[in-house]
Amino acid sequence: MAPLIRIPRPGAAKESEATPRALYLRRRDFLGGALAGAALLVGCDGGAESRTDEAARPDEVTPRKDATSYNNFYEFGTNKTDPAENAHTLRPRPWTVAVEGECAKPGTLGIEDVLAAFPRQERVYRLRCVEAWSMVIPWLGFPLGDLLKRFEPTSKAKYVQLETLWDTEQMPLTRKPTLDWPYREGLRIDEAMHPLAILATGMYGEELPNQNGAPLRLVVPWKYGFKSGKSIVKIRFTEQQPYTTWNASAPDEYGFYANVNPDVDHPRWSQRRERRIGELAKRPTLPFNGYGDEVASLYAGMDLAKLF
Repeated sequence: MAPLIRIPRPGAAKESEATPRALYLRRRDFLGGALAGAALLVGCDGGAESRTDEAARPDEVTPRKDATSYNNFYEFGTNKTDPAENAHTLRPRPWTVAVEGECAKPGTLGIEDVLAAFPRQERVYRLRCVEAWSMVIPWLGFPLGDLLKRFEPTSKAKYVQLETLWDTEQMPLTRKPTLDWPYREGLRIDEAMHPLAILATGMYGEELPNQNGAPLRLVVPWKYGFKSGKSIVKIRFTEQQPYTTWNASAPDEYGFYANVNPDVDHPRWSQRRERRIGELAKRPTLPFNGYGDEVASLYAGMDLAKLF
């Protein structure tokens, strides 16, 4: 197995602020005491400086149990708990990923080849769902750009489309037209090459669970979670902006860019605040999910309300 490398990134949720594994596994016991302590802290002076700043609250790692039992993966059901209950039918081995389109060296890689070729790093990233809930997850993966460069994209490669497995035997619920299968997502080539965009093969120091997109999923921390396609089987370089599933299904609700933006509401709810799983109070949503220092320059001069 490829070695694990820890590389801290500016703007990332701080590992020093992460709840220790043993502690977050006992979070139910810990929560009551933590809330009581927070109440004492807020009331210690009674002055303005004693108020807690919600935007500055530490980013604690979400308990593994929550991150693996509450998520979206419509191929296994539309309720948050469905993927954990139904994804046992997914077979993540053997697995291949085909790379095609505007590149000089199209080809296919097996998942074992991927694991051997690309050293994995631990990235502790915030995850912000378009539905206004969020988590903090320690992923194991490698930069998407490292894989893309192996296939030598041509000057015509302006975008990258990623496609999820569509197998009605392994994913029986895709026999229903819930979405236009297979699930497809896409990025501009400069977004895909950005070092914060990774292909994840694991989380919480373990292999990626089926319900979280085994054996290979995209993670783009400054975008809403639906951009991060799961169980990827195909990558295609394109000259034109590619078809993406949610944008095609409801273009007035799910933009192609899908950058986390508290100033652009979903038509049916506000994006200004979010519910961090495991917390009682909502917290302010950060532009670009808190990674603006690294990625905002990708969108210089763009109208982010129009190109949402």
